[in-house]
Amino acid sequence: MALDKNVLRSTAQPATGNVPQKAEKPATEEQEVLGLGSLLGRGFGGLPVLLALAVGLSLATDTFLTGTNLENLGRQVSIYAIIAIGQLLVILTAGIDLSVGSVVGLSGVIAAKTVFETAGTGSVLLAVLLALVAGAAVGAVNGVLVAIMKMPPFIVTLGTLGMARGLTLLYTSGRTIQPLPQGFTEIAGGRLLGVANLIWLTAAIALIVGFMLRRTVWGRYIYAVGSNQESARLTGVPVKGVLISVYALSGTLAALGGVLLASRLGNGVPTAGTGYELQAIAACVIGGASLFGARGTAFGALVGALIVGLLNNGGTLLGIDPFWLQVAIGALILVAVGIDQLQGKRLARRGA
Repeated sequence: MALDKNVLRSTAQPATGNVPQKAEKPATEEQEVLGLGSLLGRGFGGLPVLLALAVGLSLATDTFLTGTNLENLGRQVSIYAIIAIGQLLVILTAGIDLSVGSVVGLSGVIAAKTVFETAGTGSVLLAVLLALVAGAAVGAVNGVLVAIMKMPPFIVTLGTLGMARGLTLLYTSGRTIQPLPQGFTEIAGGRLLGVANLIWLTAAIALIVGFMLRRTVWGRYIYAVGSNQESARLTGVPVKGVLISVYALSGTLAALGGVLLASRLGNGVPTAGTGYELQAIAACVIGGASLFGARGTAFGALVGALIVGLLNNGGTLLGIDPFWLQVAIGALILVAVGIDQLQGKRLARRGA
């Protein structure tokens, strides 16, 4: 059911009675979905950090700006970014998806085992489709439990995290699946116009999701649900359908990341994707998304993934202990959340 902009503005307003400081929030949310100024404020907020890291690394090491290193960086960041964009959709509804890392592993071994055990020109396509369906199924289960059963997203996805990882180990008996045919490895290893396929795929997904969030009714519904579910429901937003759709899409994009990872590595590793959920959440938060929902952009998630990737890549080039890199990424998350809290208080005071 399509809603006009006036209804969507009212949907984005939390049901907080007659509290005056919330009066301007609907306009803020609408600007964030459709306004270029808000997109620049949220999506481009991480650009100064990204540029500072790039300049610092280019001055600190001679190998950072080499073609080989930049290509490796792009390939690695692409997989994180695709998963982070899916995670962003869930975070925009004030939820969380901890199962994406396990979905990466599950989908990767499903695709790897399918191409390993079948032959023919259609085996690669069949493998990719089966992996995506598996990821979408896990995401849909998460969405149903959150939207219909009213279970907390953290608990639901924590449970499916363990289930998906266990199914992965059972399916492979804990063994790596290899070698994989060249047709499958070309998915991530191939090039188009001199640019890696992974980078093209990431750019396309970021553009498509960004357009859907800013220019479609479904995108406005997502921001409305993240702002206040009850207000959204009262104005006609299909809250349950929106929640199921974002979790299913998060699972699908995580599955795509798993297929690309298996293609890039040339094998199906049952432990692949471990910790990727934390990387995805970090990319979203560093890129300007709010864990309280209704704020964030696909471009911001992409920038956040680039920042995390630069930290890891730069640490490797400079010989920094990877444990210190984990400290740095954790500190960035705390700083980003702190800034988000301060901005929220400032907007509340301005509204009052």
